[in-house]
Amino acid sequence: MSLEIWSTIASIGTFVVIAATAVAALLQLRHMRSSNQIAAITAMSETMASDEFLRAYHFVTEEVPKLLADPAGRSKLGAKVWSPEIEPVRVVGNFFERMGVFVKLRIIDRSVVCDLFDGVVFKAWKQLEPVVLIRRKVSSPGTWTSFEYLAVLSERSLLANSDGYYPPGVRRMKCDEKSIATAEAFERDRADIPQP
Repeated sequence: MSLEIWSTIASIGTFVVIAATAVAALLQLRHMRSSNQIAAITAMSETMASDEFLRAYHFVTEEVPKLLADPAGRSKLGAKVWSPEIEPVRVVGNFFERMGVFVKLRIIDRSVVCDLFDGVVFKAWKQLEPVVLIRRKVSSPGTWTSFEYLAVLSERSLLANSDGYYPPGVRRMKCDEKSIATAEAFERDRADIPQP
């Protein structure tokens, strides 16, 4: 064989090695991205399960509507500097703002975030929407825009998955009669108890 043939074979071999290395690098990057997403989702879940966040979220769902209904409360929410009493609102809003940034910048896949958190995000947004509008007038029109973006995605996800996130085409578990009877009893009990 001539030198030209050996040179061509060596070039092809080099190309194959470089291509295989590139594929391996892409696979490794994909695994690293998945690991980073898992770490971020785990950190978010831990934050949402923390006592501080749960207290703040409870404040947002229970106390913010009362503040919004009262002129003095609206004044507190519209103050340039929030009092410590209002701090839970900032905790919840800033948390979802950061989550929205991670989704917007594709650090975390939006379908994963929506599958796990769309209901919580959307409920928090609806509770804080008037506060956001107040803060945008007082502070900055860009207040919590990534939170808003995440709320839009969450609303879309909730509408598209009104029956839940069960994969299509997979059979459902058959519930036994005892479980069905218990669920029906719960529904009867719930109908008899006035809801707040």
